[in-house]
Amino acid sequence: MGERVERRLAAVLAADVVGYSRLMGLDEEGTLARLKAARKAIVDPALAAHRGRIVKTTGDGMLVEFASAVDAVRSSLEVQRSMAEQNAAVPLDQRIEFRIGIHVGDIIFDDNDIFGDGVNIAARLEGISEPGGVCMSDDAYRQVRGKVEIAYDDIGPQPLKNIAEPVRAWRVRLGGQIGSKVQSGSLAGQAPALALPDKPSIAVLPFQNMSGDPEQDYFADGMVEDIITGLSRSKSLFVIARNSSFTYKGKAVDIKQVGRELGVRYVLEGSVRKAGNRVRITGQLINAETANHIWVDRYDSTLEDIFDLQDRVTTSVIGAIAPQLEWAEIARAQRKPTESLQAYDYYLRALASFYRFTPEANIEALKLTRTANNLDPDYAAPFALGATCYVQRWGFGWNIADAEDETEARRLTRRALELGKDDPQVVAFAGQALGLFIGELQEGSALLARAISLDPNLAAARFWNGYVQLYLGDGDAAIEQFQTGIRTSPLDPRIYLAQNGIAAAHFSAGRYEDGSLWAKIAVQQNPNFVAAHHTLMACHAMAGRVEEARQAWAVAREIDPTQRLSTVLSKRYRLRRSKDIIQRYAEAFRIAGMPE
Repeated sequence: MGERVERRLAAVLAADVVGYSRLMGLDEEGTLARLKAARKAIVDPALAAHRGRIVKTTGDGMLVEFASAVDAVRSSLEVQRSMAEQNAAVPLDQRIEFRIGIHVGDIIFDDNDIFGDGVNIAARLEGISEPGGVCMSDDAYRQVRGKVEIAYDDIGPQPLKNIAEPVRAWRVRLGGQIGSKVQSGSLAGQAPALALPDKPSIAVLPFQNMSGDPEQDYFADGMVEDIITGLSRSKSLFVIARNSSFTYKGKAVDIKQVGRELGVRYVLEGSVRKAGNRVRITGQLINAETANHIWVDRYDSTLEDIFDLQDRVTTSVIGAIAPQLEWAEIARAQRKPTESLQAYDYYLRALASFYRFTPEANIEALKLTRTANNLDPDYAAPFALGATCYVQRWGFGWNIADAEDETEARRLTRRALELGKDDPQVVAFAGQALGLFIGELQEGSALLARAISLDPNLAAARFWNGYVQLYLGDGDAAIEQFQTGIRTSPLDPRIYLAQNGIAAAHFSAGRYEDGSLWAKIAVQQNPNFVAAHHTLMACHAMAGRVEEARQAWAVAREIDPTQRLSTVLSKRYRLRRSKDIIQRYAEAFRIAGMPE
């Protein structure tokens, strides 16, 4: 018989230093000195006071075992609060900040070291914890609930690397609140805590419509969209996509929480007042870490100078948060897309309808783009949006793509490119239409790559390019695009598209377990998204989990009882270049029980 393995149940705490490599690169000796001082004065005493056993340390982190989850959480709170106090007087680029993950589970004890999933999950939770924060598993949360006076946010099931199933996780709030707050199912709860990017990072929240007319919401939203576009064209900034920042529309927000949820250092909020021929924008740029205002300003203009007004706001923001940027780069972000204010107004109305994501709103958006282009035949954006309306109605199943739709979408795309070949959003819309609707994958890929080069913060282009790369057969490139898009738009209402894309890429590579994991997450995000159910049942079937595949098919069939193998393959999988992958899908669907 082999040597008996010693197992025990324990609370495991994993911690590391945020941006350790960057700190060492800037100042090796100073970083080591600050880390040693923090260990001696704060970390080690807190662990000892709560009976924690340091199992091992690395250059930037440590693994600690506790007999009690309550002790693990209390020690982590003591560490993080003390570090926050100490860091208040330290420059941002010199701060030692810890991320902490906690899990309660079965561990293997061997020669004073610990191993097993109990350790691995704690380490992965540490990886999704925010700087200065604590993230714990549901198993740990159940042990401390009601015993530690602190508030928690439910951030939902989290996919953790090399962990078979998503782990439900909780984020500890360190502001001193008492009680427990569950946010399961909320938009905020669906995204893990995010570390700050290396570049200056900003989210622009929806501006308040101060015109006294709810019908003018589209105008205020359009102003914000154009400001986001102007900022995101700067390659020196990290800008959150419109679809994520607009999840806060109409809500009272905590700026610090917005910063944590979106992973940004700065937040811009404001208001728009339109009265007759006059427009006033009031803006507030806020440091999300401290909630301190960097500047508050007011901009007045006539409608004739509306584009200049937007550029003034954009320039002020860039100048305040990234003064080292070249002003030439700012100038490149400024543009005047049309001389017709009426055409611009109709385009904003079309954009507002497009974002409602309903069949009726789609038809309305298409009509409004046509009106805009009748008013200004040289205005690129409405042509591009019109083409995308055809993609949207096909992609969401509101209309069967026929030759007439494809012909019109191609015409609109070509005209948009003639007029706006240097506008990243126009180029991205064109790449999506050509690559994902018309089927010209290579040209679509090239256009989307150009759009990303022009605007690296354009999340939608990343999502669309991910699918184009997937259809071209490069699954790894597809996953990279999807993941970059998710980081740029972490609260995107359509994030399930990227999650399903990652699942499909894993299926294509034969990584069926990974595919199942991501497909489950996409299904949880949008239970009515049939494509995610297809991916889930395909991964289950090819992994040999036939009963689970049939269960997934049963759910998909309830959503759309008309599905047949022949039509699903011809409509949804027609663009894939690999016959082998299409054959595997067909085999998987048959195993799951989809009729021919």
